[in-house]
Amino acid sequence: MVGGGDSKAGDISFAGTFASSAFAACFAEICTIPLDTAKVRLQLQKKAVAGDIGIALPKYKGMLGTVATIAREEGLASLWKGIVPGLHRQCLFGGLRIGLYEPIKNLYVGDNFVGDVPLTTKILAGLTTGALAISVANPTDLVKVRLQAEGKLAPGVPRRYSGALNAYSTIVRQEGVRALWTGLGPNVARNAIINAAELASYDQVKQTILKIPGFTDNVLTHLLSGLGAGFVAVCVGSPVDVVLLIHSLIIFS
Repeated sequence: MVGGGDSKAGDISFAGTFASSAFAACFAEICTIPLDTAKVRLQLQKKAVAGDIGIALPKYKGMLGTVATIAREEGLASLWKGIVPGLHRQCLFGGLRIGLYEPIKNLYVGDNFVGDVPLTTKILAGLTTGALAISVANPTDLVKVRLQAEGKLAPGVPRRYSGALNAYSTIVRQEGVRALWTGLGPNVARNAIINAAELASYDQVKQTILKIPGFTDNVLTHLLSGLGAGFVAVCVGSPVDVVLLIHSLIIFS
């Protein structure tokens, strides 16, 4: 993923880092997209308030309950709705945000810097690469959410998009090219924040672990660093995630 301490990104080229990061991100996307689809449905679901008339009870209850409901009503394959644009997104966003992190971090500290990179610099590098990466990948994010949000339709009602490529072309034809960057502002804010939280915390945790006697730069160290980074990223990014999702679906609704 990313280096720790004062290491420079000289042993692996940008192309190598980009390719390995994109591959890892795509593998993770395939494994986790059912939970992501369930998350989108839960976030879009309106909550019934006691005493309200005409508001149906929540269709989805809990993460596992939502997964089960989608699989039962729409088929197991529906849990992987949006997987194609999801893979497009991870190739671009995953590759760029991680591939550019070390070069930009080194740019900020300078070539002659010696010692541990300050946490503030790591955060700034994460904000920068997250913003740059999602600016490129925003169309894939938009299409992914739109496909995931479409639930079971009534008999005879056609789907708005037949697939990812059709969604790209339909959006351009009906709404214009600029519509592919709908929600770019909150999307940049969300992904820059989460990327900074994830990469900076990963970098910092790994740097701290390597200073503990007995720990080396091995799989266990990377696993512990990744767990810490994932926890921080979820805690920091969840509130922004809800705002972004609603904003991205304004036109779709």
